[in-house]
Amino acid sequence: MSAKSAYRQMEESITLAPVEEQLADWGGGREREELLTLNMGPHHPATHGVLRLLVTLQGEVVRDIKPVIGYVHTGIEKTAEDKSYWKVIPVIERMDYLSYYFNAMAFCSAVEAIAEVEVPKRAQYLRVIHLELNRIMSHLVWLGTSALDLGAISMFWYCFREREQILDLFEMSSGQRMHTRYFQVGGVIEDIPRGFAEKLEAFLRVMPNRADQYNALLHSNEIVLQRLRGTCPLDAQTLLDLGVSGPLLRAAGNPWDLRKASPYCSYGDFDFKIPVGTVGDNYDRFAVRLAEIYESVKIITSALEGLPEGPHITTDRKVALPPRHELATSMEALIHHFKLVTEGMRVPPGEYYAAIESPRGELGCFVRSDGSSKPARVHMRDPSFVNLQALAAMAEGSYIADLIATLAMLDPILGGIDR
Repeated sequence: MSAKSAYRQMEESITLAPVEEQLADWGGGREREELLTLNMGPHHPATHGVLRLLVTLQGEVVRDIKPVIGYVHTGIEKTAEDKSYWKVIPVIERMDYLSYYFNAMAFCSAVEAIAEVEVPKRAQYLRVIHLELNRIMSHLVWLGTSALDLGAISMFWYCFREREQILDLFEMSSGQRMHTRYFQVGGVIEDIPRGFAEKLEAFLRVMPNRADQYNALLHSNEIVLQRLRGTCPLDAQTLLDLGVSGPLLRAAGNPWDLRKASPYCSYGDFDFKIPVGTVGDNYDRFAVRLAEIYESVKIITSALEGLPEGPHITTDRKVALPPRHELATSMEALIHHFKLVTEGMRVPPGEYYAAIESPRGELGCFVRSDGSSKPARVHMRDPSFVNLQALAAMAEGSYIADLIATLAMLDPILGGIDR
């Protein structure tokens, strides 16, 4: 038999069927459903924290999210328990490279409460000025990186332009741009230098106009608005059940803010508003943080105008280092300086939980003292760690494209999730 005849015989034996019937036979005539598990991250520490997301997708729809953290676990709490109280401050500041003043404030407040140290009024106002500058700086980094995630590249450079001005102010008052160790138990390490107030006033005149520009640029960008409005909303009660605080909770309409609810560090002296949202979607989360920049400017302006005279740190020499000019003339000052530097201050037995309003929500520090010069226990309540619980509730049922914006609006940038 020739090859041609063999091919014809084989062709006649094949029963052809329509494509639809073949596909039905292959699928068993049943609807098929396939889930895909996708790894997002772990991200670089300079983006959204050291975070990995296990995302379960059905097509482009998010069905489940499991955050995985701890890729750069630094053991800061246990490190703090091995150091004297005043040496804990530079360690604990590094839990969040965008909110170092807040970390120091929470720790110092807890120690001051246990030791019953009174912070001078001038020191309280100086703390408020630096805290609110730090809040603006943190929000600027959030806004720049969030806009970058959405494709608005220019916004990143504009936000970092103002951030550099704030870091210049930090360098002027403390000698360091980041991780300043400016806050001390009992006050601040130094008074503001000559020329600081004038430079700060110049920044305060510029910052509201810059915020107006951010608002105008983003509100005229239809892509940004469609990515934010109506995407991944979450109601206030669910957020409360999860322990979420800060801008995320306020975006859902709950005005809880510790600066108003439980004033600390003279915050009761200042008149400012608490921005709140209505829907609790990504747009409200964006709008609340942007509005907080204006309110922080108002607080700093009031604090600078009403800055009282007096010492910048407690006069208790068993808590604060004596001035350098006394060391050559006073034996008592020299002894206190030597004891504080070598042994550290001794804190009476007790425990205290200090809570403050950080840029990402309630930041708390629990300190227990056993009477020695080292804390027996240090534990931080990190807002990013707690707020991250809400990501699954926000994003489930939405598109994976909306997950990018939701993660950005969650703002979990190294908020202590790697402690």
